[in-house]
Amino acid sequence: LPALAALLPPLPGPGGPGPAEVGLGALPAELRAAVRALVGELDSLFTALGLREESFAVGALSRVVAAELASYASARNRRRTATSKASVIFVDRTLDLAGAVGHHGDNLAEKILSVLPKLPGHKTDVMVNMVELTALQTTDETCSIIAPGCLAQPNDPAAKALWESFMNLKQKEAVMEARRHLVEAASRENLPIKMSMGRVTPEQLSSYIQLFRNNLKALENHCGLLQLVLATVQTLKHPQTSKWDNFLAFERLLLQTIGESEMPSVLNQLLPMIKSYNERTKDDYACEDFLVLLIYIYSVVGEIKCGKELDTAEEKVKRALVKAICDEPEPSPLLQKIT
Repeated sequence: LPALAALLPPLPGPGGPGPAEVGLGALPAELRAAVRALVGELDSLFTALGLREESFAVGALSRVVAAELASYASARNRRRTATSKASVIFVDRTLDLAGAVGHHGDNLAEKILSVLPKLPGHKTDVMVNMVELTALQTTDETCSIIAPGCLAQPNDPAAKALWESFMNLKQKEAVMEARRHLVEAASRENLPIKMSMGRVTPEQLSSYIQLFRNNLKALENHCGLLQLVLATVQTLKHPQTSKWDNFLAFERLLLQTIGESEMPSVLNQLLPMIKSYNERTKDDYACEDFLVLLIYIYSVVGEIKCGKELDTAEEKVKRALVKAICDEPEPSPLLQKIT
C-alpha cells in the first residue's frame, strides 16, 4: 500500500503511548486517520478478493489495526458473504528495525531496491537507466530524454522468472541466471553471442546487452528481460554496492563488541569514524550511514544500562553528528527532512 508507506507505529518514549494504552483513542489524530484509511483500503482489497479474514497481530499498533478491521461495519458484512478464507498477520514495523537497516542479505533484489533511484510516485519500484540500449550516448546521470525502465514486468515470462531468482538465490547465482537468460534470448534472435564461462562481470553483461541495441525486433521481444539485466549491471557498478560489504563487516564487528562489552565502549568505537564533509574520503561513512548504524546498534543491543558513562558517550556521538550534519555543503533530502 504505497500511499500509506509513511505509516509507522509511535516509538515508545517520553509522552508516547505505552503498551498498556492500546486503543484507537490513545493515538494522535493524524495516526488515527491513517489507521482508518488503512482499514478501509484493506477492506476494499479483501472485498475484491472475496476473502473472509482471520486476523493476528504482533505489536501495539497492529493490535489496533486488527481490532478496527474486526469491528468495521463494511468488513462485518463482507465476512458473512465471502467464500474464501485467509489468515492476515499484522506486524509493527518498529519491532524489526534491525532487519530493515541491516545489510545481511546476500540478495540481488534487495541491493537493486536499495541502490537504484525510486521510480517517481512508487515506493517499491526503481528507475533503470535505458540509455545503454539507445544510440544516444551520454554520461549525464539525470538524462530524462529516455524514459526509465523498471522492475515490474508482468507480461514477460523470462523477466518474471529472472526476478524470482533475484529474490530467492544468492547474488552470485542470480547474476549467472541473468547471463543465462540473456544468452538464451540472444540465441533465439540469432545474435552473434560468444558464451563465456567463469565469473560474470557487469562489463560482460553490458557487452551482451549491446548486441540487442541495433535490432529493434529483438529489443521489443526482450525489453522486460533487458530492463532487469540493466538494473543488475547498474547495481553492481554502483559505489553504494561496495559500501554494502563495508556495512556488513562493521555490523558483524559491532555484534561481537556488543557481546563482549557495554554500550559506551561501542559508541566510543564509532566516534572517530564520524567525519565532517571536508575530512571524508569516498570510503568513509556519510551522516545518513551513521544514522543507519545507530538504529542498528540500538535495535540489536536489547536492554541498555543507563548511567553517567553512557550519557557521556552518547553526548560525544551527538555532538560529532550535529557538527557533521551542519558541515554538509548540500544536505541530502533525508538530512533536510530530519533537520
